[in-house]
Amino acid sequence: MTSPTYQVTNPATGDVVETFDGATDADIEAALTATHEAYASWKDVPIAERAEVVKKVAALFAERADDLAAIASEEMGKPVSEGVEEAEFCQAIFDYFATEGPSLAADQPIKSITGGKAVVQKLPVGPLLGIMPWNFPYYQIARFAAPNLMLGNTIILKHAESVPRSALAVEQIMKDAGVPTGAYVNVFASHEQIETIIGDPRIQGVSLTGSERAGAIVASLAGKNLKKCVLELGGSDPMIVLDTDDLDDVVGNAWDFRMYNTGQACNSNKRMIVMDELFDDFVGKLTEKALAIEPGSFSPLSSRKAAETLAEQVDEAVSKGATLHAGGVLSDGPDAHYSPAVLSGITKDMRAYGEELFGPVAVVYKVGSDDEALALANDTTYGLGGSVFSTDPARAEKIAQRLEVGMANVNSTAGEGAEIPFGGVKRSGFGRELGPLGMDEFVNKRMFFIAD
Repeated sequence: MTSPTYQVTNPATGDVVETFDGATDADIEAALTATHEAYASWKDVPIAERAEVVKKVAALFAERADDLAAIASEEMGKPVSEGVEEAEFCQAIFDYFATEGPSLAADQPIKSITGGKAVVQKLPVGPLLGIMPWNFPYYQIARFAAPNLMLGNTIILKHAESVPRSALAVEQIMKDAGVPTGAYVNVFASHEQIETIIGDPRIQGVSLTGSERAGAIVASLAGKNLKKCVLELGGSDPMIVLDTDDLDDVVGNAWDFRMYNTGQACNSNKRMIVMDELFDDFVGKLTEKALAIEPGSFSPLSSRKAAETLAEQVDEAVSKGATLHAGGVLSDGPDAHYSPAVLSGITKDMRAYGEELFGPVAVVYKVGSDDEALALANDTTYGLGGSVFSTDPARAEKIAQRLEVGMANVNSTAGEGAEIPFGGVKRSGFGRELGPLGMDEFVNKRMFFIAD
């Protein structure tokens, strides 16, 4: 398997800005040794003291938000304002676990009916491997690192090859906040080295956020080595619009959420399912928004390859009869710009029906009943999130309760916050991050019993 190249390629220009050396096998062994040795002491640090360190991590994310945003903008094209928001969200995540972690990790008494005293303890399990994606280069790390550092686990972090500066910036934050040497180690590892890390007996689990293909490979390696894994993979989330008394507001929410991060969010509303009486006006208003975007004012996708893949999916759909209402223009290159698009008329024989469109394309489906909307929403191999909008909350809730997803929302595109668990079902993966469940994955739920 070919080793990846860690380099910064500005997607706005296609220029290679900086290239980094990959880890040697000796570097990987040193990382494994360091994180194993750090675990021996970090796990015994009182959780209140670990919380003080995690709190400092939170403060540094806020303090360095502008710098972090600039790095992400150059590495993967994220709008600077959204990069600042991402860093601030990281602050909230680390603050949440620093504050709530001690109670979330507290012993849970069991009401005994046989005598004696029984509790479930939540203890760390050991060194972990995190494999993170480029689309939210800081937030994805925060979801994984914050609860596990609080628990007393230690971390080896393998980031995406396209965001090495982001990876190093986070590692520096950890060092400056006082995370002990070895408790958080960044590695520019190859695919073969990832396999080595997962197979090493010192590593006790692996968390991956990424593609379905990568998830299948990592899950296979984890299973082969009897290691627990958490996977957050792709999504093709439905947004069902049953009725509304403010179409402009619903369309605005739909467009803003779909275009956030240039359409490159796992839980974006990639399939807008709209009742037939609203469909034409809904599509018309989306089209107006797409056409109103000035050429060159929209951020690029993360890479030229990503833009070309999206263009292929849309072009294939149009060639088979789908309607492209606006946008969908790929730049000549080598930059990664793709104009925001509105697409309808998708049928099952098109790639766009079953594949995730990871970019700024609003796909709209027309349905004639609640049952048809629900059936279409669930007709996917993915199961990350979904939403239902209606002026009748009970009607919307009835459908939302039947969505085959890990996160269901009523009259909101997504419930988001440090305290809100994130994760999916079906081929969107398994396990949860954030909220109380975020401290419930890589933990030894040890039963502790004392007889009378």
